[in-house]
This record gives sequence, structure tokens and C-alpha cells, in this order.
Amino acid sequence: MRRRDVLRTVGAAALAAPAVRSAQAQAKTLVFGGSVPLTGAAAETGLNVNNGYITAVSYLNDKLGGVEIAGEKYKLELKLFDDASDPARATTLIQRQIDDGTNFFLGSFGSNIVLPTAAITERAKKPMVQTGGGSDAIFTKGYKYVFGMYPRATRQFASTAALFKTLTPTPTTYSVIWTNDAFSKTAGEGVKLSCDAAGFKRLDAFELPAKPTDVSSVLGSVRANSPDLLVCVMHDQDSLLIARQMVASNTYVKLLFQGLGPQLASFREALGKYSEALLCSTYWDESVPYKDKFFGDSRKFAEYYRSKITRPIAYHTAGAAACIETYILAMQAAKSTNPEAVREALAVADYETFYSRIKFTPDGDGDPIIMGSMIGQVQKSKLEIVYPEAASSAKAIYPQPAWDKKA
Repeated sequence: MRRRDVLRTVGAAALAAPAVRSAQAQAKTLVFGGSVPLTGAAAETGLNVNNGYITAVSYLNDKLGGVEIAGEKYKLELKLFDDASDPARATTLIQRQIDDGTNFFLGSFGSNIVLPTAAITERAKKPMVQTGGGSDAIFTKGYKYVFGMYPRATRQFASTAALFKTLTPTPTTYSVIWTNDAFSKTAGEGVKLSCDAAGFKRLDAFELPAKPTDVSSVLGSVRANSPDLLVCVMHDQDSLLIARQMVASNTYVKLLFQGLGPQLASFREALGKYSEALLCSTYWDESVPYKDKFFGDSRKFAEYYRSKITRPIAYHTAGAAACIETYILAMQAAKSTNPEAVREALAVADYETFYSRIKFTPDGDGDPIIMGSMIGQVQKSKLEIVYPEAASSAKAIYPQPAWDKKA
């Protein structure tokens, strides 16, 4: 094991250390293993996921003194390692932890990592609850031990297509761009299925390389066909690349939807005023009305997070914390920390957490209605919820201003 990994693990454990030392001797230890991308291409969101895991464990240990399962007190411990955004490295780390006796796993970020690591935990019959992989491939192989906080990728766009139908004047045409990776390809299929079914005319569908560096030819086609809607489904750094090159080439559409990217404060800061009116999916906001017996509600979770960590909070942070809360609720329901008993409890989960109501499909992905996305739009540098109406904090801006008109 490299020295960097040891330091990362010790850092996580230190933040999650119990404040009341006298209780330590009386509590058992419940270990959650896994890997997260703290470096490499996926690190921007990987750090948010990691911080969510750390926040949950810190709160449950320090504020609540641990958790009770079947009449026994447990302190929580994280054994998370930097997979450097590398699937091969991640699989090695997960197999090593299984060999060392770890029973419960938290997911990395990115379907390209979640998919091969889930195959390993599946063979070992060890549960994995994760907030980083939505590719259909994760949930269509018959796996029984992996559970995801989102609907599978092809089911994630239904709410966005519904929002498009509410815009005035009603858009009629769209184009879609995705990257050649497990999540984005299936997300692109979901966009086509949902938008076609909603009656929008598809003008173009583009697949970019897994790590694009130039999209000028694709943007030339967008300018030539001038769709009302341009939908980009890819990871944060690729969304930023496209937005920047659209600004540089003055490629204008009435609405730019980027599945991942604008939900991050770092993305909005990097793009500056040009992020105004961009739309994205978001699965959590501090204003959501859910409550639970641990954190209380979303605002209290966010307050505790900010008391510990200065990095801006994101929905992946809340989703990661909810993974641990979901595990604890399942263990309490099962009255057991046996991996197979916990798996059975997860399969029938129907819990309310500060993040969302938690309910999985028989294949392990999030229920598409209960755990589907909200739609956010950047307005005055802040992400406002614009759909569904019951959760909205602002009305959608449409059409978006021209790039040179954004203040």
C-alpha cells in the first residue's frame, strides 16, 4: 500500500473519531470499506463523495455517540482509499479489502469504476451502497448486492423532458451530445427515449471520445442546425469544456442542459457569468422537506457539514452521507450486521432520510419516481430548483440570454 493511501485513510478515521472516549470501550466497530477518486480525472466530484462519507461517520460517532443495532452499540469506521480515478486500481483495492475481511462497501464515483468493483463485491456476497454509478450496465446483470442512490441512466431524463414541455414558447427541436463512457452512453439513450416520446424533434446525436479535448466540429453542426435545446450528458469536466468552447465559438442555443457540472460551485466559478441560465440535474437541495431520526433534516445536515468542511456542499455529498444512513437503517431493520441479512433489508428498504425517501427497484437502482432528479438552473451564480413545481425555488429562464448578454 502506498504511503498516500495510508494518509488518506488515517485522515478519514481521524475526522470520524468519537468525541466521548469513555464510550469507545463499550462499543463495537462497524467498518465501511471502499475506494474514492481523490486524485485523477474524477477527483472534483470524488472529493465531494468522500466528504459526504466522512461527514456522516463523524456526525454519527461524535454527535450521537454511535448507533445501536440489535441492542448493541457500534462506532463507525471508514477504510477508504484513493483509487486515483483508475478502475484497475479500484478493483485491486476492493479485492484486498474483501481478503482482509471487510463486509460492507461504499461506492467510488463514476460508472466505469462502480461497475467492475460491484462485480467483485457481488462475487463475495458483500453489499455495496453507492452514489457514484448510474449506468444501466450496473443494474442489468442480475446483481443482488449493489444498490444505487439514483435511477439507472436511461430512466433519469424523464423529469427533464417534462420540464421542457412546460417552457414558453414551447421548444420543438433538440440535439444531444454524450461521451463514450458507460454512464454517458446510456444517459444519452435515455435522453433520446424521453425527448422523442415527449414529441421533440431530434436534429443530431453526437458521441464524443471518453476524454474529449476539442468539440469544434460538433459545435459547427449545432450552429448549422440551430436546435432549440442542446442536451449534454457527461461528467463535470467535459461539460465545462463544451460550455467554454460554445462561448468561444459563439454557439448559441435557447437552452443548454448539462446533466453534470452546473450543480457544482466550482463549475459555476470556473465559467463565471457564462454559467447563467444553464440547467442541470440535481438530486438534493438543502430545502428538500425530508426528515430523519439522525440528522433531523437537510438544513441541519448542511450546517454540520459546514462546521467541519469548507469545500462547498453538493448533492453527491448528501447522497454519500445517505449511503451510510441507509446502511444503518437496514441493519436496524434486520437486527443484524450479517452481510446477507443486511442485503435482504436493503432490497425492501422504504426509509425517509434527510436526503430523500429511499426505495430501490428489484435490480438495485433508485426508484425512478421516488428517487428521480430535480432540475436546477443557475440564476445569479446560485443553483435554483426550477422543477418540479412543488420543490421549486424559482421559475425557469427561457430562452437563455446570448453569451454576450450575460451579466
